[in-house]
Order: sequence, then structure tokens, then C-alpha cells
Amino acid sequence: MDNLSYYFSIFRRRLPYFLIVATVISAVSVTVAYTLPPAYVSKMILLVESPQIPAELAASTVQTPAFEQLQIVEQRLLTRAHMIDIARQLEVLPDQQKMNADEIVDAMRARTKISTSSQRLMEAPLMTISFEAPKARTAAEVLNEYLTIIQQQDTEFRKGRSGDTLEFFAQEVARLSEELDAQSARILEFKQANTSALPESLQFRLDQHSELRDRLGQINIDISNLESQRERLMQLYELTGDVNNPGAVQLSPAEQKLKDLHDQLDNALLVYSPDNPRVKMLEARIAQIESSLPAAAPTTEDVGQEGEDTKPLPTVLIIQLSEIDSRVASLEEQKITVQAQIEVLSESISQTPEVSIVLEDLERQYANIERQYNQAESHLSTATTGDRIETRSRGQRLAVVEQPAIPTQPTKPNRIMIAGGGVSFGILAGLGLIILMEMLNTTARRPEDIVNRLGVTPLTTIPYIRTRGQRFLQRSTKLLLLLAILIGIPAVVFAIHTYYLPLDLIADRIMNKMGVRW
Repeated sequence: MDNLSYYFSIFRRRLPYFLIVATVISAVSVTVAYTLPPAYVSKMILLVESPQIPAELAASTVQTPAFEQLQIVEQRLLTRAHMIDIARQLEVLPDQQKMNADEIVDAMRARTKISTSSQRLMEAPLMTISFEAPKARTAAEVLNEYLTIIQQQDTEFRKGRSGDTLEFFAQEVARLSEELDAQSARILEFKQANTSALPESLQFRLDQHSELRDRLGQINIDISNLESQRERLMQLYELTGDVNNPGAVQLSPAEQKLKDLHDQLDNALLVYSPDNPRVKMLEARIAQIESSLPAAAPTTEDVGQEGEDTKPLPTVLIIQLSEIDSRVASLEEQKITVQAQIEVLSESISQTPEVSIVLEDLERQYANIERQYNQAESHLSTATTGDRIETRSRGQRLAVVEQPAIPTQPTKPNRIMIAGGGVSFGILAGLGLIILMEMLNTTARRPEDIVNRLGVTPLTTIPYIRTRGQRFLQRSTKLLLLLAILIGIPAVVFAIHTYYLPLDLIADRIMNKMGVRW
């Protein structure tokens, strides 16, 4: 009991401070609670719908995840330009003419609340947008403007992306088509410049080269046979003087063998080089047989060189020799022609590997460009389909689940809660001030304080005794102070609210600067 009486006495002594704090806070809270204008909140709900056409049949080229699309919508909606335009168009904020652009943007954003469903919980991609305004119609009108901006920007975003994709692949197809034409022209020009050395005709030229070599060998054999025939005619004439029956002359075995070795040597020279062992062996055997034969009779050339007394050749022999010489000359011309053809073919065959490498590189570049062209054509077809899907609004889109409506009842403020909370907070603040003042006061005011601090037990304590006049003066002073506090402070608050600036506007501005809504 003594402690309670002591604490109560302290409370009575500090009562003016308690009343000042509690009255100020309570008066402001009550005034704000009953002077705050009503706040109306309107809301709308948006849903990201899946494409109407299955992706397996035809996919849109705008593949934006649903929750990412909602984030894009939120960021684009709360831009500075949109907030200022809507606020000035609809006169959303009170005393808006006195606010600068930054204050308007902060106030509009503070009154706008956007929430989306959680992606982690695998919920449907929903977005809820609400707006708070002093008037119910204004809240609905602002949300309608928001909805118009969202739908317009979403359509422009998706159509813009699909259109850009279509234009890109159309340009790619045109560019690759030009590169294909240019590469085709380079390949054609190169083939025309190297027609004789193209790899596709290599086998034909190899076969032709082999045939010409065989033909050249046959020509050499024919020339050798004609020369042998001419020698036999001369030998026949020199031995018998008769050229009408060349078959009557029989060669000796050594001459026949020598003739056969000459034929073998001619054939071997067509295949082997002069340094080949087989050729050397044939030449050695021919030389051995020629050294064992008797000296041959003079030929027509020798006869022509001996002088004027040599017997002239018969007309028949001259005709036969002329025929053989003409045939040999014709074969020699054919031999030269065939050798020229062989040289040309050999040169073209030797050039074929180099031509083949260059041509393969050109064709490889052409195949690479063609592959890119085919891919671009396929992507262009897909982009065309995707653009048509977006143009007809058959892809993923934002749908309105709940349209903005004009609220019929204000949602804020809760006047009782604000007033009651303010009064409670004022009482607690006053009590807290008294406790703080007592904690800072170290004066000894009770016998227990003297014992605790000095260690001395007093015999008795005499309280301060006031006279009747002093008690009357003290009570009158406290009463006047209480009346001044209880009447003066609410009067000051009322004067500020009436003659300076309404408390609700003061509170509203403070909340806007803090980024907090009522």
C-alpha cells in the first residue's frame, strides 16, 4: 500500500506533463480520425491466358513467360509519364495544383497497389491492381486508364516483337538468296574457265589418254612395219633385181631373227625407257647379230650418193617406195597430232587436283549458304505463322477477370481505430514520460532512499505541512493548468486545422513523403 500511495503521489505531481502529452496526441488523433476524407478503393484482376492455338500445331514467336509478362506490365505501368498524365487528366489528388511533378508521382504510386500470384506455389498467373482515391468514381476511372494502358502496351509489345522477328527473317532470306546467286555465278564462272580440267570429266580424259597412248603405240608399230617393208623391197631389188614378186625372196634365219629383234625393240621402246634393262638387252643382241651378218647392199640413198653412173630404180619400185613413204608421212603426222593431244590431256589431268580443290571449296561454301537459306526459309515460315497468331490475338494474352467497378462504400479510414489507437498511444506516451522523468531524478524522497544511499536509519520523518492558503493556491493552480491543457491544446489543434491547413492534408502529405498509404 505504501508503494502504491507513493507512486500515486508521483503521478499526481507529474500529472500536468502526462496531460500535456496525452491530450496533444489524443486531440490530434481524434481530430484526424474524424476529419480524414473517406478513401475509396477500386480493384481489378488480370489473368495471363495460355495461347488459344496449341504450340504443337503452331507456335507464336513471342515466348514470354507469364510471370515475366506480369512484371513487364507492372514496370511499364508505374512509369513517371503515365502517373503524371493520369493524375492531371482526371484530377486525382486533392490540391494537385500546388504539387510538383515528383510529389504527384509519389502520391500516385503510393495509392496504387499491385500484387501477383506466387510462381513458387504454381498458382495461376494473376495480377491484382487496386487504387485508392478520395472519390469512388475517380478510383474506378484511374483503374480504367490503367487497364487501357496495359492492354495497349501488351498488344503493341507482342505485335512489335512478332513483326520484328518476321522482318528479320525476311531480310535474312533475301540476303542469303543474293549470296546463293553470287556463289552460283562464281562456280559457273570457274567451271567455264576450267572446262577441260573439271573433276567430273577426269575418268573420261583418263580413258581418252589411255586410248591415245595405245593409238600412238599402234602408229609406231605401223611406221616400223612400213619401214621394214621398204627395207625388204630394197633388199629384194638389190639381190634379185625383181620387185614384182617380193614374197619370192626368203630371208635367212639370222635376218629374220634380226627383223624380229628390231620389232621387239620398237615395241619395248613404246613401253620402257631407253635405259631399261630389257631395251639394253635387245640392243646388245641386235648389235651382236648385225656384226655377224655380211655387209648389206647399198640402199637407195647410198645409190643416189654414188654418182651419175648408178643404175636408176625401176618405176614400179619407185611407185611402191613412194606409196610407203606417203603412208609413213601420214602416220608421222598422225603421231604428231596424237602426241599433241596426249600432252594437252596430260596437262589437264595434272591440273584437275588443283581445280578439284578450288571447286570443292566453292561448292562447300554454296552448300553452307544453302543450308542457312533453308533454315532461314523455315524460320520465316514459322515467323509468318507466329505473326498471324499475334495479329489475330490468338497467342498468350492478358485477360480481365474482374473489371474495375465504382465502390459503393469507403474502405478507409477506420475512424474508431484511429481515434482509439491515438488516445491509447497518448496515454502510454504520457506514462512513459513520467517514468523517464523519475528515472532521471536521483533525489532521495523516502526514508528507504536515505537508508539505501547513506546507510543511516532515521528516527522519524516529518512531512511538509502547508497552510490552508497554500493548499488553496496549489489546488487552484493545478486546476487552472488542467483546464488550460484540456481546453487550450484542443483549441490550438482546431485552430491549426481551421486556419492553417487541415490535419488530414498535413497527415496525407507526411504519408506521401514517407511512401505510405492510409
